[in-house]
Amino acid sequence: MKSNLRNEIKSYIVRSGCTMQEVVDQLSEDYGWSDSVSNLSNKLQRESLRYVEAVQLADALGYDLVCYNANRREEHASQACFSRTHA
Repeated sequence: MKSNLRNEIKSYIVRSGCTMQEVVDQLSEDYGWSDSVSNLSNKLQRESLRYVEAVQLADALGYDLVCYNANRREEHASQACFSRTHA
């Protein structure tokens, strides 16, 4: 499961047209994250990304993190975990 989550987040990075370094630089500038790609990679590998970090990462990629009621999951089955909000 860990590699699936890591790969899913990395796919959002690729789809945004950014490199890992560009994302890390943006997160460092906007939110004071470490400017080390290995730190982000390790967080993804260990699945130790905190919620606030996930929100910030989504924002840096131009997405909003969207939550929905799990009891109504079938209504949202076609929606992605991230919702693109701006270019």
